[in-house]
Amino acid sequence: MFFLTFFVKNRLLAKAARDDEWVPVVNEKGEVVGKATRRSVHSGSMLLHPVVHLHIMNKQGDIYLQKRSMKKDLLPGKWDTAVGGHVGFGEKIEDALKRETQEELGITKFKARFLGSYVWESSRERELVFSFLCTAHDAIDIHNEEVDEGRFWSRKEIEDPANASIFTPNFLHEYQRLLKK
Repeated sequence: MFFLTFFVKNRLLAKAARDDEWVPVVNEKGEVVGKATRRSVHSGSMLLHPVVHLHIMNKQGDIYLQKRSMKKDLLPGKWDTAVGGHVGFGEKIEDALKRETQEELGITKFKARFLGSYVWESSRERELVFSFLCTAHDAIDIHNEEVDEGRFWSRKEIEDPANASIFTPNFLHEYQRLLKK
């Protein structure tokens, strides 16, 4: 019975790993040192993995944010960076940015400039974040299960202490570090 249980458990784990999204594991310079599943990098393993963020700003300096779907495993229902997502294993940063922007906001044409990168750490994961700023893009068209809604926020709204709990901690950190200026 023990061996049957052991065999079945290992087969189920192997199937889950095959079906899961694979992401690169990187060092703080962004050099790939391995690979892991999305599930494993969010499990508290603290394996450093790359993600992309795109901030969209209008001519008035307002910042577009997305409201994370209530189906998300991390920070559901919080307002967050316009676009954010994992870089797939073997995928270039720029390609991940284009893919995530199209998946989350339906934007296929945009111009973005690199703002910088930093390591973000929470209780469940460590990310090497590559941040970009966009000021020109085609129409936003949200039709997916990852984003509930989106809108532009003024700096006054973002900086209002009464709103602090509705934003993701990572967005607030990035706003202070890269966008406030």
